[in-house]
Amino acid sequence: MKVYTKTGDKGTTALFGGTRVPKHHIRIESYGTVDELNSYIGLIRDQDINPLYKNVLIEVQDRLFTLGAILATPPEKEVLKNGQQRLNINRIAPEDIALLENEIDTMDTALPPMTHFVLPGGHTTVSYCHIARCVCRRAERLATHLNEIEVIDELVLTYLNRLSDYLFVLARKLSLDLNADEVKWIPRKN
Repeated sequence: MKVYTKTGDKGTTALFGGTRVPKHHIRIESYGTVDELNSYIGLIRDQDINPLYKNVLIEVQDRLFTLGAILATPPEKEVLKNGQQRLNINRIAPEDIALLENEIDTMDTALPPMTHFVLPGGHTTVSYCHIARCVCRRAERLATHLNEIEVIDELVLTYLNRLSDYLFVLARKLSLDLNADEVKWIPRKN
């Protein structure tokens, strides 16, 4: 199988099911941003961090591939002519969201309470988490926009929302683990 097909040379691409759309279509933007997020998650996973976090991040990356496949499939192409689902994979499930919530709760018990917003930074690994969190929020914004045009699985939206929370708490926990300074944002007064 060749990497290049030349079918997108004129600015269109195919969704699952064969529908061709412009490469700037909101559906392409949505799953493309999820792909970007997945790459940043890989960058975090490549850091010298607790193996437990690496295992959770591998699970997240798996779920992001699933999420991307869901976003790449227009509603009218989800079911094949024989009545079977086009995507023969496990969908995003409540258990996937529960995993993130449990991890957030576990990390949160070891963290000092938040009293201010925190400036991103303090350590390269922490910064990668904040970048991933921001990309996750963008993916969520794009997916909610897509959802206004064509309804998508609500668990996709929930997962992205919870994942951004997880990445924020992971950044704070890594700051603690790495003895990095967590700089509070204190607004200037006039």
